[in-house]
Amino acid sequence: MENNTISDLIDEMAVTEYEEICRDITAGKFAPVYVLMGEEPYFIDYIENLLVQNVLNETERDFNQMIFYGSDSNVLDIMNMARRFPMMAKRQLVIIKEAQDLSKLDLLSHYVKAPVSSTVLAICHKYKKIDGRKNILIEAKKNGIVYESKKIYDNKMAGFIISFMKEQSMDIDGKGAQMLADYLGNDIGRLAKETEKLKIVLGESLSKCITPELIETNIGISKDYNSYELVNAVASKEILRANRIADYFDKNRKVNPIQTVLPIIFSYFVNLMICIYSKDKSERGIMQTLNLQWSFQAKDYLLGLRNYKAMKVFDIIHEIRIADAKSKGFDNSSITFGDIYKELLYKIMH
Repeated sequence: MENNTISDLIDEMAVTEYEEICRDITAGKFAPVYVLMGEEPYFIDYIENLLVQNVLNETERDFNQMIFYGSDSNVLDIMNMARRFPMMAKRQLVIIKEAQDLSKLDLLSHYVKAPVSSTVLAICHKYKKIDGRKNILIEAKKNGIVYESKKIYDNKMAGFIISFMKEQSMDIDGKGAQMLADYLGNDIGRLAKETEKLKIVLGESLSKCITPELIETNIGISKDYNSYELVNAVASKEILRANRIADYFDKNRKVNPIQTVLPIIFSYFVNLMICIYSKDKSERGIMQTLNLQWSFQAKDYLLGLRNYKAMKVFDIIHEIRIADAKSKGFDNSSITFGDIYKELLYKIMH
């Protein structure tokens, strides 16, 4: 249940798996065409960078690596370049960045239908998919590789962070992973930047474990005052701790804006309602019901099942909606964010 790879977490419906693509490129096994598309730009950029590092050596790049930008290029020029033979090298690399801005993109299907074996063409189409009915996608599936880079769902982000850190030869515990997930959301690019910062901090240390204390010191997320701890306090009905955390949030609004905290609490209680009506309320049952990757994610739901009944959870969900509306200025002329927190926490835990 907990031996997930990054591919399991990012791309269950991919035509070709992410890790397989990366392994082949690193091993020097190149497809003539790569169509890299989807909402998450990080994995598209990563594969593109792997191609740059591996298709050509440094001395070959000057004459055999061509980069086009969608908004400044036309399909005919790209196809002519792709059909050219490499100079003093086995192959050439042609990259189309921002292919979503390329006019008449589907005309590239004429090249993709019969690609030149000595050319590696990478079409980087970010932030959305290409229509599956387009000829370019149909031909690319026959003659090359199609990879759809999907956003990580919020409830899978902590599990993804654990797997991501392992890929970087580092470890992180459940609390640390959830702290980063709450702070970064599902922005993989920011995660990669913060990971590089933590790598530098660890340096040559024998321990490669990223602890909550390390995150607090170097990223600026409090190990005791964060959304992960607030949900835990609410789940266990620790009224004083929950209010201390909420007070900290109110005094540090830039780091913990109420508009990001309330959805996390809302998501917890929606999932708790699902658990209440689930037949199997064991840790394993909750993990299966909520599609969780790691056992630590089930802990707060087990606490919640002991402390909250179905009708109470139903009322809490309604109160969170009201608090969210107030935080956005609806039916609220003078109430502060601190007051919204206090009123909501009182209604949740009493």
